Amino acid sequence: MKKNERRWLWLSLGFSLLVLVIILFFTVDANTFALLQKGDPLFFLLAMLIHIVALCVWALRIKWMSWGLGYKVPLLHCINLVFANLLIAAITPSQAGGEPVRVHELYRAGVKVGDATAIVITERILDGFVLGLGGAFFMLVLGSMWQQIGSVYSYFLYASWIMMTAIALLFLYSVKNPLVLKRFLLRATRYIARVRGKTKMEKYEQMIDREVDNFHSTLSMFLSQGKTGLFLGLLCTACFWFLEAVIVSVILVGLGQPPIFIESLIIQLIIAIIMMIPLTPGGSGIAEILFTSMYSIFVPTSLVGILVVLWRTILYYLNILLGLLGSLMIVRREAAGKDSE
Repeated sequence: MKKNERRWLWLSLGFSLLVLVIILFFTVDANTFALLQKGDPLFFLLAMLIHIVALCVWALRIKWMSWGLGYKVPLLHCINLVFANLLIAAITPSQAGGEPVRVHELYRAGVKVGDATAIVITERILDGFVLGLGGAFFMLVLGSMWQQIGSVYSYFLYASWIMMTAIALLFLYSVKNPLVLKRFLLRATRYIARVRGKTKMEKYEQMIDREVDNFHSTLSMFLSQGKTGLFLGLLCTACFWFLEAVIVSVILVGLGQPPIFIESLIIQLIIAIIMMIPLTPGGSGIAEILFTSMYSIFVPTSLVGILVVLWRTILYYLNILLGLLGSLMIVRREAAGKDSE
C-alpha cells in the first residue's frame, strides 16, 4: 500500500473510531449490560456470514455480466476483485471508490478495457436502478409509514430519488448519442489540463475517442446480445442490497430484540444513497451518525450504540480486512508474474 493510501486508511479508521466512542459514551448505561446478557453471539457470526454471502453475490453479478459479453471470468477471480475493491472504497471519499480496481482486475482476466469499464459502470447503474425503485416502492406503497424516520430524511429520499432518475435518463441519452459523452469528457479533460498547465492533449483525446466508442459498442451489446447477463446482474443486485439490509435485523435478534425488516430496508436505502456522496473517506463518521439517528427511533437507546458498533464492524472493519486479503493476493500474483518473465 502506498504512503498516501496508508494515510487515508488511518484517517478513515481514526474518524470512525472517534465517532463510535462518542456514540457509546452517550448511549451505554447500566441497562445496556443487562440487555447484553440476553444476547446470542452466534447471530453476530450469522450476520457476518450473510455479509460475506452478499459479497459473493456481488462477485457473481460481475461474472454473469462478463459472461453476457462473451467472457469467462472465474468466480474466484471475481470474489478476489470484489474483496480488493473494498479496501479502496474504505479509504476514498464515499464508498463508491473501488471501480478502478474492478476494471483493472477484469482486464487482467482477459476483458477488454472498454468492456471492463462498461461492466463496472453498468453495475452502478443497476445499483441506482434498484435503490431508486426501492425508494419509489416505499414512497408509493408504504405511504406515511416510512416517514417515521423524520421529515428531513424523507425529503432527502425524495430529492435523491429524483436525482438518481435524472442521472439514469441522462446516461441513457448519452449512450444513444455517444457524441454527447465524448464532448463532456473532452471538456473535462481539457479543463484539468489547463489547471495542471499541460498543453499536449492529443494522446488523451485519441484515447477518449477510442474508449467511448468501445464503451458505446459494449453497452449496445448488453442491450442486444448480453440481455441475459444484464438480467442476471439485476437479480444479483436486488439480492445483494436485500442481504445487506437484513444484517441489522439479524444482529438485533442476537441482542434479544425483535427484528425490524421493513424499517431497516428504508433506513439502509437512505444510508446507501448518502454514502455515495463523497463526504469522508469510506463514509466514516457519516454512516455511524446516520445509523444512530435513524435506528434510535426503533431501538432502545441503551442498545443503539452497541448495534452501530456491531453493524460497522461487519460492513466496514471486516471490509478492510477482506480488502487487505484481496490486495495481498493481487500483489503476490503480480510479483509471481514478474518473476516468471
